[in-house]
Amino acid sequence: MVLGKIFQRFVEHSPVCVMQRALMENIFAPAKLDAVFHAAAVAQYERELLFSTLVDVTSLVVCRITPSIHAAYVRLREHIPVSVKALYDKLSHVELSTSRAFVQHTAGEVGTLIERMKGYRAPLLPGFRVRILDGNHLSGSEHRLGVLRKTAAGALPGQTLVLLDPQRMIIEDVIPCEDGHAQERSLLDQVLPIVQPRDLLISDRNFCTISFLFGIAQRKGRFITRQHGRMPWRALGQKPYKGQCKTGRVYEQAAILVERGCELKVRRITVELKKPTRDGDTEIHLFTNLSASKIKALRVAALYLKRWTLETAFQELTVYLRCELNTLGYPKAALFAFCVALACYNLLAAVKGAVRAVYGEATVEKKLSNFYLTEEISGVYRGMMIALPPEKWAVYQTMSQAQLGKQLRRWAAGIDMGNYRKHPRGPKKPRPNRPNAKFQHVSTKKLLDEKRLPRKRKQLVVSKASP
Repeated sequence: MVLGKIFQRFVEHSPVCVMQRALMENIFAPAKLDAVFHAAAVAQYERELLFSTLVDVTSLVVCRITPSIHAAYVRLREHIPVSVKALYDKLSHVELSTSRAFVQHTAGEVGTLIERMKGYRAPLLPGFRVRILDGNHLSGSEHRLGVLRKTAAGALPGQTLVLLDPQRMIIEDVIPCEDGHAQERSLLDQVLPIVQPRDLLISDRNFCTISFLFGIAQRKGRFITRQHGRMPWRALGQKPYKGQCKTGRVYEQAAILVERGCELKVRRITVELKKPTRDGDTEIHLFTNLSASKIKALRVAALYLKRWTLETAFQELTVYLRCELNTLGYPKAALFAFCVALACYNLLAAVKGAVRAVYGEATVEKKLSNFYLTEEISGVYRGMMIALPPEKWAVYQTMSQAQLGKQLRRWAAGIDMGNYRKHPRGPKKPRPNRPNAKFQHVSTKKLLDEKRLPRKRKQLVVSKASP
């Protein structure tokens, strides 16, 4: 598809930014987003300000194209029919059900697109739909609200539970909660309805509760979870040695979990760690209801390590996308912004899926830098939208997923991978002990000169000793 010479120049020099914009135009199409709003909203309504406009404004901040909501409003003010105060008021009332439905919408669209492009990763466990579960507390917001002015404590605007699909590397679902002090376990009742037969949930010990594990088993799902210290269980038989994995020696024994007279037989897998954890634990224990005849203990231990895939996703959301806007104090607004960040992360997953389909999984996992991808998008986007205003992109709103997938793969084939290559650093050196400073400042030049002086003296001695 030819949209002019200017468009082709951006395709040649920044295909990643073009891919991201085309995805936003298609998946964030106003008709689609407003339909999501009408299906999910309970009490909130639309008049002059549409839900799709809220997404447009917030996505500019999340993708680091503009520094704040107010700056994004100024850039789009000709297309926003309300005042900035009305915009902030609308943000502070976005219902949690709407934010969640928005993430589910993008996950469904992107997931299908990645499937069509064949840009998915190898499955972690063939025959199972693997999902990684973890929680995320939003960082403290600024004290802009009246109720926060008189407290010095950090203001927590909320938290979320997130489900990651590690095969397509998308955030499949999110459960937002306005109470930043609420226990993550209190949200698990909302996770259980998502579980389907042949699902495998991998989670940390904070989600290891009797009711949750029984609930997964009752839905014919599977789990791998780290044992919580207070978890009631009893052993069946001995604990034989099963081999060694990347983190230590592995043992396994049968165990029984009991809830209100009902019993659930599980496997308890112990890993004696080579190095203690940050909490000083020298071994960890895992519960799973995967079949011992099909999934060996060493495989279970290796699958549990994949839990860090979601931790890495959270880090990317924080470092490469602006997922937590500390200027948004109202919980609903802060959680909506976080959900927009999750949706933008999914769009980036579609870009990486196209690259994976062209160059292979190993290239994306080992060589493709998320930093350089997002840095180029944020750096090129504003200039691209000046040269190619929104109406030039309208053709992508109604494009079918089959057409869009082919176009993304074509653009991905033109990417110069050298522009996005990872540069891994070596192992960190131990931090030296620093004595208490006698002075407030030091001269870097003087310290460098003192370091060079012995070397110069040595060279002088050698030169004098030579014939």
